[in-house]
Amino acid sequence: MIGNGPVSARVLDAAIEWQLSLDASNPTQQAEFALWYAANEEHARAWQQLGMLDQRLRVAPAAGRKALLSSAGSARKRLRKLGSGLASVVLVLGLTTLGLKKWQPLDYWLADQRTATGEQRTLTLADGTEVELNTHSAVDIRFDQDQRLIVLREGEIMVHTGHPPGEQRPLIVETSDGRLRALGTRFLVRREAEGTRLSVLQSAVAAHARELPGEVVLHEGQQMLMQRSALGEAVALSPGADAWTRGMLVVDNARLGDLAHELSRYRSGYLGVSPKVADLRITGSFPLKDTDLALRALLPTLPIQIQQHTRWWVSLEERPAAPPKI
Repeated sequence: MIGNGPVSARVLDAAIEWQLSLDASNPTQQAEFALWYAANEEHARAWQQLGMLDQRLRVAPAAGRKALLSSAGSARKRLRKLGSGLASVVLVLGLTTLGLKKWQPLDYWLADQRTATGEQRTLTLADGTEVELNTHSAVDIRFDQDQRLIVLREGEIMVHTGHPPGEQRPLIVETSDGRLRALGTRFLVRREAEGTRLSVLQSAVAAHARELPGEVVLHEGQQMLMQRSALGEAVALSPGADAWTRGMLVVDNARLGDLAHELSRYRSGYLGVSPKVADLRITGSFPLKDTDLALRALLPTLPIQIQQHTRWWVSLEERPAAPPKI
């Protein structure tokens, strides 16, 4: 495991520069970053202590990224002044990017309950409702005399509603995109870059987009993407949508690139896929508690190989063709 000790100012400076400038569409820059990351365990430790914010910066608006880059020098000075501990790093970078709607790390770190990368945990609330947090997820719990409110700050949860005798307060799951009102049910809620995905496993849920009037009821076996000003079409639930609650990832004719992206949510470090093999298709079930085993399970069925520079930098590449038999 990566340690939690302090890192030098020089390494911290370099990590911040990478966080602010890394461009996923630039292969040369990605390769340079890979070499830097793999060169020293201290580099990996600095990257982890910055909260792996690269995933959030990649979806930040262009104007926000420009503002971040222009303020990098002052951010580094404040980081060194406060120290290289995790709380200080998150505080400074969170305040620096307070104006970015899609990047709010303080919501995660200050939430009532949260899970780390690869961790899953089940909470039992005062009314008997069970909330299972998936990897890198965060929730706030707000029960009062009028409502039972669960605020999903990041990640994904499964909710199995409790039904105490005489309970009249509605059970609500809220995200920045809107509110979901349980109608005696079991359902999944996941924060995605495009919005909030609702998947109903049992009974029904009423969805209310933040900037739209009224509700739309989604029934068992349906899923929908909710955005602040739009509700997507109700479609059939994906196979194995709740398999993560049993420690598995189930895919049916999925792109290898999409499978790797999903597995990367459950492991620290970088997991990449060569464009040459990203569109290969795969069907199967893969363990989430051991993502290395999941990756090795791909080898017998796909023409790929695993390149591992360190345990923190892994990529799936095209397997060289075997030499012709003479």
